[in-house]
Amino acid sequence: QNVRLASQLTGLDIDIMTEEQESARRQAEFELRTKLFMDNLDLDEFFAQLLVSEGFTNLEEVAYVEVDELLVIDGVDEDTASELQARARDVLEAQNKAALDAARALGVDDTLIEFEGLTPQMIEALAKDDVKTLEDFATCADWELAGGWTTVNGERTKDDGTLEPFDMSLEEAQKLIMTARVLLGWVDPTELEADNVDEDDLTDDEAEA
Repeated sequence: QNVRLASQLTGLDIDIMTEEQESARRQAEFELRTKLFMDNLDLDEFFAQLLVSEGFTNLEEVAYVEVDELLVIDGVDEDTASELQARARDVLEAQNKAALDAARALGVDDTLIEFEGLTPQMIEALAKDDVKTLEDFATCADWELAGGWTTVNGERTKDDGTLEPFDMSLEEAQKLIMTARVLLGWVDPTELEADNVDEDDLTDDEAEA
């Protein structure tokens, strides 16, 4: 009951797990990441598990991390590290191309593709949700992108966001949407700057009080 009250007050989804459930979750996560590296980097299970044990969680980390962070892994020399990063980058490049091709096939406009801050996979997800132009994106609400909660008759219902699977936060969604509106000329950036200054002044006054 206390957890439910805290969830309602904070607006966060609070999930309490037993030690056994947490252990099972961690094991499933470990196995999923191991399979990711085995399938995409053509590694055997032992080597893939080494990567996961060292804290690597996705292909981007392997592809763009400093080489020194790979060299601390047992059995990895500079040649092996370079090969790992080359494989990861090749896979990511192919995935990005496939996502953009799929998005274009769905009718996505170049204005959205060229908008900074969205990955090819995000653009594909938006296209599947019928967000295909920068104008479409600018009309989105932050919760439509990042997800949120709706309270009806005292019961909270989860609203899934189009970009929620990519760990998009509400703050990030708000910033991207506002940037799109500025680019389209819907919002005057000088007015935004003035609003930010006013908010900063108000915060300073409250702190002094």
